[in-house]
Amino acid sequence: MDKKDIRALSLEELKQFFTDRGDKSFRGKQVYEWLWHKVAYNFEQMTNLSKECRTMLEENFVINHVKIDKVQTSIDGTVKNAIRLYDGLLVESVLIPTDTRTTACVSSQVGCSFDCKFCATAKLKRMRNLKPDEIYDQVCVINQQSLVNHNHKLSNIVFMGMGEPLLNYKNVIASIDKITSEEGLGMSPKRITLSTSGVPKMIMKMADDDVKFNLAVSLHSAINEVRTRIMPFNEKFPLEDLAESLRHWYAKTQNKVTYEYIVWKGVNDRDIDIEALVDFAKIIPCKVNIIEYNYIGDDDFKQADPRTINKYMRALERNGIVVNLRKSRGEDIDAACGQLANKEELE
Repeated sequence: MDKKDIRALSLEELKQFFTDRGDKSFRGKQVYEWLWHKVAYNFEQMTNLSKECRTMLEENFVINHVKIDKVQTSIDGTVKNAIRLYDGLLVESVLIPTDTRTTACVSSQVGCSFDCKFCATAKLKRMRNLKPDEIYDQVCVINQQSLVNHNHKLSNIVFMGMGEPLLNYKNVIASIDKITSEEGLGMSPKRITLSTSGVPKMIMKMADDDVKFNLAVSLHSAINEVRTRIMPFNEKFPLEDLAESLRHWYAKTQNKVTYEYIVWKGVNDRDIDIEALVDFAKIIPCKVNIIEYNYIGDDDFKQADPRTINKYMRALERNGIVVNLRKSRGEDIDAACGQLANKEELE
């Protein structure tokens, strides 16, 4: 009989498991602390439990902890982890260090449900959603790397890895709840950013659920025709619906949104593209990150001329919109924005 993954149990269910066996309920709390706060990989690590208790847990449960399959380090210090899941599938996550902080970029799906033409992950079929503990484990792995290599805890988390987080909403929210809880990592939700390609219904649900983390939208064009060409799902979720959901987001949360925007030569580098972004950015308070494009082998997408990027930035600044130019990290190890993809699967 297959053993149940013990991390699928809530604290109350763990307590109930022990009381049903005639033991004290606080044993459940001890085990829960080992699983989440102390990040135990196996039952033998739970040293404040008796040998008999650990054997009993081993007989009834498993801990489907992720394993690091491969680590690559960029010349700029960025670290990419190939993470092996319990069923043999792989995802990738990234540690991005700066002088003042370390950021974890984590995945939410194996592959991706969307079909963005410029993204390596989109070339993979979506195989499944990640479970809350698998997302949590990615963060713990990178937190440990931050402690070892940079002598401080992880500073920030971005859901910008493989997959569309809002198409795995329940599990992503559950993982964030665990990351921010005192029983987990105790991290402030203000240090977490969820990046979505734009699922209007789910953006509205997030607002209604009163989430406390930050929202980023992978925009790349504010003209439907152009956006649909590079992000075909836009035909189902057009900019008008996205704009409505963002108005709802701001009305409910009073939190700015960040727009992630790549400029490509011959794709979205016209004056009309710039004007459309300026207009879209006025819908609610926001900031815009202009992101350096990372080549993934498709000659339809080439980095725009620096003069065009400067035109974008000057137009946004003239209209009082905060804009930053983001230089990519980890490009030499395919760890930069849009490059994450398990190469074995692609081949």
